[in-house]
Amino acid sequence: MGLTARSFDVLAAFTPDRPTLTLTELSRATGLPLTTTHRIVGELLEWGALERRDDGALQIGLRLWRVASLAPRGLGLREQALPFMEDLFVATGENVQLAVREGREAVFLERLAGRRSVKVLTRVGDRFALHATGVGLVLLAHAPAPLQDDVLASPLEAWTDWTITDPKALRRVLAEVRRTGRAISDRQVTPDAVSVAAPVRGPSHDVVAALSVVVRRGSVAPEALVPAVVAAAHGISRTLGAEAD
Repeated sequence: MGLTARSFDVLAAFTPDRPTLTLTELSRATGLPLTTTHRIVGELLEWGALERRDDGALQIGLRLWRVASLAPRGLGLREQALPFMEDLFVATGENVQLAVREGREAVFLERLAGRRSVKVLTRVGDRFALHATGVGLVLLAHAPAPLQDDVLASPLEAWTDWTITDPKALRRVLAEVRRTGRAISDRQVTPDAVSVAAPVRGPSHDVVAALSVVVRRGSVAPEALVPAVVAAAHGISRTLGAEAD
């Protein structure tokens, strides 16, 4: 394994649950010798991909964040979507999320949340399985058929008692998402949250992202949120160059 690949392994050791790590913890997490980890960390610190805190622990550096923010599939889409997301947030006061598909996972590009919003498991930059969240269901429903088959043929993880893990049931849900143009994920990720999502389309009318509102279950009827979420998704789509339906 080359030095570049090892450097990526070091960076990948940082997660939302482990935002700071010591040199020894990095060595243990990557399986690299301590001397090798020390050399890689030194280079990453010099470049700015890592930063050292006052207590000696390491964390991701701002320079790496700046570089990552330039990813064209995220930056342009996020900038175009933010005005519509902000309007949706003002109208609902709830979590508003934007995600794209990368392989078999949804990647969250942006999230707006109020102090009283129901807690969600995802943060900006996080990845999540496609079969449970509202945005994930939208992205999976419009993914290529071979990828859908691959996901449905694999074990489907359950986060709550309401997570759909039966492939036949999930296939029916995906067909309904395509038919209605929206997805509702009821308590599939946390037992107190419901997500309402709609597709965002690009110039070729292909689904390039998904937009959702996540609310506390029982606070509002999910169907009541559908028009606002769909309208915001259509607004983003038009901004991206998609023709109106």
